[in-house]
Amino acid sequence: MTKSRMKKGISKVGQYLFLLVISFISLFPFVWMLIGATNKSMDITMGKLTFGNQLMINIRNLLSAGDLLLCLRNSAILSLFITTLSMFVCSLAGYGFVVFQSKRKEFFFSFILLSMMVPTSSLVIPMFKMFSKMGILNTKVGVVLPALSTAFLVFFFRQNTKNFPMETIQSARIDGLSEFGIFLRIYMPMMKSTYAAAAIITFMSSWNNYMWPLISLQTKDQRTLPLLISSLGTAYTPDYGMIMVGIIITTLPSAFIFFVMQKNFVNSMMGAVKA
Repeated sequence: MTKSRMKKGISKVGQYLFLLVISFISLFPFVWMLIGATNKSMDITMGKLTFGNQLMINIRNLLSAGDLLLCLRNSAILSLFITTLSMFVCSLAGYGFVVFQSKRKEFFFSFILLSMMVPTSSLVIPMFKMFSKMGILNTKVGVVLPALSTAFLVFFFRQNTKNFPMETIQSARIDGLSEFGIFLRIYMPMMKSTYAAAAIITFMSSWNNYMWPLISLQTKDQRTLPLLISSLGTAYTPDYGMIMVGIIITTLPSAFIFFVMQKNFVNSMMGAVKA
């Protein structure tokens, strides 16, 4: 008994040490970012790991260096529109793939999954030419349209819809509720955990989106926060303290949404359906 307890104790110590090391590796960049936001650019390049007194100066420099509030507003508008519309479109598709019977639905679903293997960078030139002819380059519509439906979200909603009780849908049909009414009044409220997880994934992806906005948004009044921070880093003498403040501001909305919805996120990953 003593030897077995010692082995268990050693095993637990090893597990805790491993988790401690992984936690340190994961958290150190965030801690370093917070420290850097309070120091001068020179101190950051020299590797200073203590807090300084330059936070307010870095914030003022960021506000004077670019249109921070305008870029923040642009990012918020784009992210909210993309998150709301893509969840509705993709959940409707996932619902249809499970609820409605068709001989060809598996073929179409496989075709959608195959699109996940196409690199996004290979679509940039065709989309640029197409959107240029449509006259929607340098507009928010041109950024929202490519993100309205993604193969991953359709797959995500389809897999979670498989756990949805079909008896509920059949009962609603007998009561005379339309298919769209079933989707809005029954499916969406019962799948709130799935919607929460999808909202986190979609919002973080759209908020941090860089490549397509960089190509399609060509004027300063349409820039998003990632584009603003990127422009600050390309200066001849980058102010890293100011950049760290900008990165913190960019990180906060995604972190806030995740912590608010993390319970629903875990439930969705476990395939839970709320009755």
